[in-house]
Order: sequence, then C-alpha cells, then structure tokens
Amino acid sequence: MKNIQTDSLKSPISLKGSECLIHHSVALSQYTSYRVGGIAQWYVEPQTWDDIQAIFEWIEKQQIPFTCLGAGSNLLVSDTGISGLVLNTRHFKDYSIDEESNTITVGAGYSLPKLAWKAAKKGWQGLDWAVGIPGTVGGAVVMNAGAHKGCIGDILVNAVVAYGDGSIEILSRADLEYAYRSSRLQNKQALVLKASFSLQSGMAREEMLKITTNNFRIRKNTQPYDKPSCGSVFRNPYPKAAGWLIEQIGLKGCQIGGAQVSHRHANFIINSDNATARDIFTLINHVQEEVEKKWSILLHPEVRLLGQF
Repeated sequence: MKNIQTDSLKSPISLKGSECLIHHSVALSQYTSYRVGGIAQWYVEPQTWDDIQAIFEWIEKQQIPFTCLGAGSNLLVSDTGISGLVLNTRHFKDYSIDEESNTITVGAGYSLPKLAWKAAKKGWQGLDWAVGIPGTVGGAVVMNAGAHKGCIGDILVNAVVAYGDGSIEILSRADLEYAYRSSRLQNKQALVLKASFSLQSGMAREEMLKITTNNFRIRKNTQPYDKPSCGSVFRNPYPKAAGWLIEQIGLKGCQIGGAQVSHRHANFIINSDNATARDIFTLINHVQEEVEKKWSILLHPEVRLLGQF
C-alpha cells in the first residue's frame, strides 16, 4: 500500500471536481447494524456520480483498496477496523418508476423495506418478501437477498456497477450469476450504483398491502428486532434450516462475552451487552463447531466478514 502524506491525515481531503470529503480514522460501529467494528482508515459518502469518479481517481492514485458499505447490515466489521477506503452509498437514493413496464429503478442506498412498501402501495407484486430485511438495494443486489421464497434474482432487470479502475458496466440478471445468497460481485472491488426491478401489476392495492404487512409481522414476531444484529448469520443448508439445527442442540441463549444466540431465533446472533466483533466472531465459530459435531453439517456464514479476524 502506498504511503499517504501524514499532513493529509489532520483534516478531511477534498477532491477535484467533487464536493464530498474523504475523512481519516472514522469509527465504523456507528454505521453497522451490529454496533461494533473498528476504525476505517479512510471514509467517504459520495452523493453524485461525479463524486464516484473523483473518488476512484483518488483510489487509483493512492493505490489502496476500497470497501462498500450501505446500511451496515449483513456484515461484521473487525475490531481492528478496515484498511483502505470505506465508501458508504447511503446517499444514493434516486427513485423512478416506469408505469408501462412495471419497472422500478433505485439508487444503491435506497432502503429495501421502504422499496417493498412503495411497491405494495401500487399493488405491484415481487417485493413483499423484502419488507423485513434491514438493508439497502446495493447490498441486496450483491448478495441476492431473499426471504419468504423470494429473492432479488427473481425480479432484477439490471444493475449499474462501477469498478475501481473507473469503468462502469450494466449487468443483467444472467451476468450476475445469481445463486442462493450469492452473486459474481461478492468479494470483488465493485460498487453497485443503482438497479432496476421488474414487478407484476394486477393485484388490488389493499390485497398487496395485506400480504406485505403479514410478511412484516411474521419477521417481527419471530426475529430479535430489539437488539443489534446483522440479520441471519448462516445460510440455510437445504433442505434443513440453520436456525432449526442450532436450536435442536440447545444453543439458544448461548453467550460469549456480549454476543448471544438469540432466544427468539437461533439463526440470529445479537449484541446483547456491549459485544465486540471478536465476541461475535468467536460465537459464530462455536456454533459452527457444535452443529458440525452433532449433524455433520458445516454452516456457511451469510454475514460478510470485513477486516482481520
């Protein structure tokens, strides 16, 4: 990694052709749903495509990696923080509708639950499953988020993606090579800028709102919304459910430091009492070991690990 002049560390860095600032040594715990995580070496919140271009030029000049962040859910940031630049897309909230094709196009920082409610209010089907998923569109596109037998891959038309070299691609559903909770974008230096989704019309608004509300109630009643978490920790090893496997061996309530397997849903590990990322990571490993010992099944994390563990 190329050294950056130490005098630049004292104040935010301004970029040519952009109004956004690059900040040094920013605590990431305030931006993650787990409320844990160390310091970002560099941190920036772009608001326009011009900002993105200027940021990528700076990244290339400094020869440092970048990490994407949206709502901070579905990830666990190490206590040691993240080197390079953390790029938060939360200001990318453009929203447009094509009534003729039943297509919604939104920025990467747009809230997935908010988008689900908007679609329901129009009587459009295809996003009702997303109403209880805490996250943004960008993260959902990258991980092929899903619930209630629906997923992003079912409705995606295309996504606009930027790469560290400054190039931009429009990727189709096929291009993204979607599989269960995965896509070709995972573990790559790529940034989703916006995405378009094709939904189905024809259902009465009241009926669509009823379905969406019911999905939300199910998630709220069965998942621990009262404590910080990342959402589901493990992928379900079809045909079994990770939560069921964990619950059957009595691990609900199991605690390491401030991290605890939720009493409400065993596939959630919550920050119950000032947990560290290390507490959560250690508990994840413990659950994996116990499940493999009992069921001969290795649970694969759905949560994304960022930094050194």
